[in-house]
Amino acid sequence: MKTPDGPALHRQLGTVDAVVIGLGSMMGAGVFVAFAPAAAAAGSGLLIGLVVAAAVAYCNATSSARLAAIYPQSGGTYVYAKERLGGFWAGLAGWSFISGKTASCAAMALTVGYYVWPGWAHAVAVGAVVALTAVNYVGIQKSALLTRVLVAVVLAVLAAVVVVVLGFGDIDAARLTLGDDVSAAGVLQAAALLFFAFAGYARIATLGEEVRDPATTIPRAIPIALSITLVVYATVAVAVLSELGGQTLALATAPLADAVAAAGYPGFEPVVRAGAAVAALGSLLALILGVSRTTLAMARDRRLPHALAVVHPRFGSPHRADVAVGAVVAVLAAVADVRSAIGFSSFAVLMYYAIANAAAFTLGRRVIPTAGFIGCLLLAFSLVGPLAYRLTT
Repeated sequence: MKTPDGPALHRQLGTVDAVVIGLGSMMGAGVFVAFAPAAAAAGSGLLIGLVVAAAVAYCNATSSARLAAIYPQSGGTYVYAKERLGGFWAGLAGWSFISGKTASCAAMALTVGYYVWPGWAHAVAVGAVVALTAVNYVGIQKSALLTRVLVAVVLAVLAAVVVVVLGFGDIDAARLTLGDDVSAAGVLQAAALLFFAFAGYARIATLGEEVRDPATTIPRAIPIALSITLVVYATVAVAVLSELGGQTLALATAPLADAVAAAGYPGFEPVVRAGAAVAALGSLLALILGVSRTTLAMARDRRLPHALAVVHPRFGSPHRADVAVGAVVAVLAAVADVRSAIGFSSFAVLMYYAIANAAAFTLGRRVIPTAGFIGCLLLAFSLVGPLAYRLTT
């Protein structure tokens, strides 16, 4: 099968594979990275922020699923905007996705580094990027298989953390109540940071050209992956917050490890750290996968060098796009700051989904796209001040 610009990618993924790739994109960031800065922004109000982030993600997921069923090509919102809104909005969506998710890839790579070998975090991060780029190069099926293994390991570690903390820790329900320091602005910032963790469901849509029966599989897989992730996040957030409290959580560099130690099981910390590294690897694998597919779509339209619009004849992967994306991410991982990367990624990806909702608005049934569009803009611009401050100091 060919597209107007060359061979198409191979349709190999079923519903389970698509759900697993979405879970692999989401599980690493929210649990192991975003809770601490979200607590710094909103304290115990991070639970409200989690609900707001999930609501915006649901609107985006619904809009993305409707669009992906109509336009099942690689590229996600870039393709939808091109078809529904025009070239300018497609270009803005594509660049928002690539820049935001490249920053997210760097954040995930650095998470691996800080958990595995803090003194050499940047070197470990670069090594992780190189290794996972090689996995993506040899084809989507191998990527999906590895992601499935990573997700299973992460879910097992998170379940153990919840059991240890809620079953044996010094939990206090009062730590879940809203304090006087909780503000609407803080809750919006927390929601924006936590949205960083939910955005992985769209990886399913960006793989539209590699999914079997996309009109059925994509709308089914997106809400399943999102719902599973929300349940996991909410459970872990309640456990960690009720053990540590908002102020302690805000200062934590490894919140789940700190919660386990506070519960009286410091010997379990290495397991949690290993789980964090595995989670970040799973996210990084799926994130690089999605960015390379959007790069392929933009290269086909000559918004990026057309030489990147090549599919490997044996592996069925966009191998040049994979290598190009991996090289850029490796450079960022060598020099970037984790929290700045998260903030920039959240802003850019929220703008990307605002465009997705605008495209879905043209399909009719406009309540959800309108809510998603407004929600994305509110969360994105809540980050402008904090992000500008961090980048200039």
